[in-house]
Amino acid sequence: MELSGSIFRQLQKISGKQYVTREKEELLCYSYDATGNSFLPDAIIFPGSENEVTQILRLASKEKLIVVPRGSGSGMTGGAIPVKGGLVLVTSRMDKISDIDENNFLVRVQPGAIVSNIHRCVEEKGLFYPPDPASSSICTIGGNIGECAGGPRAVKYGVTRDYVLGLRAVLVSGEVIQTGVSTAKGVAGYDLTRLIVGSEGTLAVVTEITLKLLPLPETVKTMAVFFDSMQKAARTVSRIMKEAAVPRCVEYIDEACLDLVKDSLSFDLPENIKALLILELDGDFNTVEKDAENIKKMCFSFGAQDVLVAKDLKEAQKLWDARKALSPLLYKIAPNKINEDIVVPIDKIPDMVQVTQEIQKSSGLKVVSFGHAGDGNIHCNIMYHKANKNESKRAEKAVEALFNATLNLGGTITGEHGVGMTKLKYLPREIGATQIELMKGIKKVFDPQNILNPDKIFH
Repeated sequence: MELSGSIFRQLQKISGKQYVTREKEELLCYSYDATGNSFLPDAIIFPGSENEVTQILRLASKEKLIVVPRGSGSGMTGGAIPVKGGLVLVTSRMDKISDIDENNFLVRVQPGAIVSNIHRCVEEKGLFYPPDPASSSICTIGGNIGECAGGPRAVKYGVTRDYVLGLRAVLVSGEVIQTGVSTAKGVAGYDLTRLIVGSEGTLAVVTEITLKLLPLPETVKTMAVFFDSMQKAARTVSRIMKEAAVPRCVEYIDEACLDLVKDSLSFDLPENIKALLILELDGDFNTVEKDAENIKKMCFSFGAQDVLVAKDLKEAQKLWDARKALSPLLYKIAPNKINEDIVVPIDKIPDMVQVTQEIQKSSGLKVVSFGHAGDGNIHCNIMYHKANKNESKRAEKAVEALFNATLNLGGTITGEHGVGMTKLKYLPREIGATQIELMKGIKKVFDPQNILNPDKIFH
């Protein structure tokens, strides 16, 4: 339904006039995400409490008004884009981090809390929240919940869903539900918590999250490992994961990416380097020192040209800053990119590297890759000029070739970005018709009028 003047005024009464807008300039700011796709909403609202969210959804349900939940808009698959207009519900005002429970290792947060702020707050108490997506300085925990975000530390610690003990969420009817537990274990009934995590804002609007925490590791050691071929680097990753202590991060950067970030590094690259691995270990001091030495020897035995160990936190941070700056730096290659986060079994990483090189050759487009090699999650970026119809067609064919190869290798088309709108048409290639119908049935139970974030994941 169109957002009428009467509905707009009711929204103003709920959250206050200063927190509801339909000014064109504001609508534009909330019409897109990191994909670059853009659809204009009819209005934007910034609720400040769960009670306001409840009233908004009751009104939306009554008036059949589309509602699209949104955090910081850093998503890579269009999950927060209002493809059918409607009301964008921005959670940025709901950003409290409270009840850090040092005895029971948990914290309660609101969906608008910035992830890096959660890290800082719990680490001040000697605790640790492992998920650390590259956009942690700007992304919200609500967005991470919606997409089930991962990040470099996932290889050892898992992804967002592994740390969500429970949720408070508002259904489209305006009813508030409490899912999960505040204990280490709990298996009463269906796991609604895990169902909502990763549902991309299509089932409910999350208003509070109970996160599991860990003790903060005693020490962290960061290593940079250089190779003269991407295949050697990929094979080394597979052997490390099989024969060594599991690092908390195993990232790789290919040659094209190295050319972009070399000026940001705190050291000079050796000559003829085609790949860089960033390895990070954590734990007690003596164990980390021993494991680092073993991994260093292993890297040299599999063809590493050199291995550098960061001397201190500052040097390690510069390495990570360079890694996290990669995504925006890619636009130096071409004005547009398609960023795919495919995952393959760890022992298939060398095969996937070969595939990306073949796709680059056959498409005539630059295909740049980096990512979380420790768990097989590779970020393949197809760089092109969107205005050039020929290049756009070749880019689309490159995506199809990439997904086909990924599935043939026993992988998945998305490891942490979600399906959103950009991968919607590819989902049936991975998930069978019966499973998709089950998912549609779940959506209908939660949202019978298809009000929450329609045309995401599937039609």
